[in-house]
Amino acid sequence: MIKNCSLCPVSCEADRLKRAGYCGVSGVKIAKYYLHPYEEPPVSFKNGSGCVFFCGCSLKCVFCQNFELSRVRRGKDITVEELADIFRELENMGAENINLVNPTHYVEHIAKAFALYKPNIPVVYNTHGYEKLETLRIADTFTDIYLPDLKFIDPLLSSRYTGKANYADYALPAMRFMAEKPLKMREDGKMLSGTIIRHLILPLAAYDSVNIIKFVSTLPKSVYFSLMSQYTPFGDIKNFKELQRIITPREYKKALAAVEECGLENVFLQDGDSSGENFIPTWDY
Repeated sequence: MIKNCSLCPVSCEADRLKRAGYCGVSGVKIAKYYLHPYEEPPVSFKNGSGCVFFCGCSLKCVFCQNFELSRVRRGKDITVEELADIFRELENMGAENINLVNPTHYVEHIAKAFALYKPNIPVVYNTHGYEKLETLRIADTFTDIYLPDLKFIDPLLSSRYTGKANYADYALPAMRFMAEKPLKMREDGKMLSGTIIRHLILPLAAYDSVNIIKFVSTLPKSVYFSLMSQYTPFGDIKNFKELQRIITPREYKKALAAVEECGLENVFLQDGDSSGENFIPTWDY
């Protein structure tokens, strides 16, 4: 799939053994790995989630808070063998899990790395949600916990902010696939297996948040939902006036009311102090 790359819905067919694809990368390139304390509580748990931040992106949201690495402005090229060593190092550091951040276009590399070393801690697939089922079936061979974003249902929004009107055409079936992962929680609250769907409320887009919440309510009750109010103006948004502010209390309350009306039970909420660049990691490479 890498030689004529079709891992993501763009299916650019680049020979990524020789050159970069639409995602902007060919081999394995990372921007950081460390114990990250700011994921949902069952994921970060006590010691922090062992995040590996991969460079490049197949979605390319204009407002991406990880803009420096999603656009491949910085990062370090590593081998599959070095990636396996990173998994081992994070495990030895006490990571609660291995958290693969933005892994879609690296699925085959990651599978090879896990074939070299599979840690005895859960593996988290942390994705933007723009996924092909064929790729997710590969990811499912090493994934214990799915941590996807469900960004848009309205094709006008996804087209405006990513250039891809078909985001929901792929993301909604992907959510249904990931929602089938069995839920396993330890008695102390650590997640060992399952799915947490995230949604970031955007300025002037609370109506789409309501539609997303309605969709999530149709999934198995074992699925957790994380409603995020942390939107921070970032990225290439100079031509998007509406994105140059944080969300309002009214926008947040509209989404929260939908959570209550739809009867979602396993829900994580953020408070009003969640926005701000202090929550964005400093990239090491």
